[in-house]
Amino acid sequence: MVGSRAASEDTAEQYGDTWVYESIVGAVPGVDLTDWQAIAIQLALFEAGVLLLAWVYGHWGAVLPGTVAVAVAAAGSGVMRQFGRRTRRLDLPEPYRRLLFGSSIEVVLGILAFVALVTHLFVFDPRAADPPLLEWLFGPDPAVPVVYLTLLILWDLCYRIGTSWWAAVVALWRSWRYEFDPDTARRLRRLDALNVGFGLTQLAMVPFLLDRPVLLVAVGGHIVAVTVVSTAAMATLRVRESGPVAN
Repeated sequence: MVGSRAASEDTAEQYGDTWVYESIVGAVPGVDLTDWQAIAIQLALFEAGVLLLAWVYGHWGAVLPGTVAVAVAAAGSGVMRQFGRRTRRLDLPEPYRRLLFGSSIEVVLGILAFVALVTHLFVFDPRAADPPLLEWLFGPDPAVPVVYLTLLILWDLCYRIGTSWWAAVVALWRSWRYEFDPDTARRLRRLDALNVGFGLTQLAMVPFLLDRPVLLVAVGGHIVAVTVVSTAAMATLRVRESGPVAN
């Protein structure tokens, strides 16, 4: 049985025991940001870019979907930092921690999602839609800085989505494989619910995809999949959690 011994916060964030995103943020010399500071900086930089390019090139119609995408990505950043910190506070099986943090599978899933999205935007959508999504947002000849910022925001989203999916899959494996004391099981259920919460924030993008069936199915399918798998992980924890250890 795995206990609920809390890990020291001072030694928890070590190489191989963090998300890649956390490692990058933590590696900046002399920078020690709280969660709210990191999210505020991310929101401010991306939103400033959206507004500046909308002003320079007159793409005011793209401000609302761009702002929603920036907000969802920032929410994902907050969830990742909270999820990682709360997970490291628990005494959990080392194989689970290695799979969750040390495998970097979330990066692979993010890359696969991003490549699929770029292929859709630049190959499939121009052949299937009239007008294509990028042309609808930015006109037939979008400026290079606009496309650059758009792809950067979309990569941020894809990475958060890949992380969310990986966390859900590993959580289901963890719940099936291991038993936990009631307190640890309760905390793990809260973490799984946090992941579901991030999935639900992506519903904010759905209104902009109603006439884009492929993207609508992709986003909606991801939300449903994360919710179902995470709920199964929570239910399995409830079934398999062990009783208190006898003295």
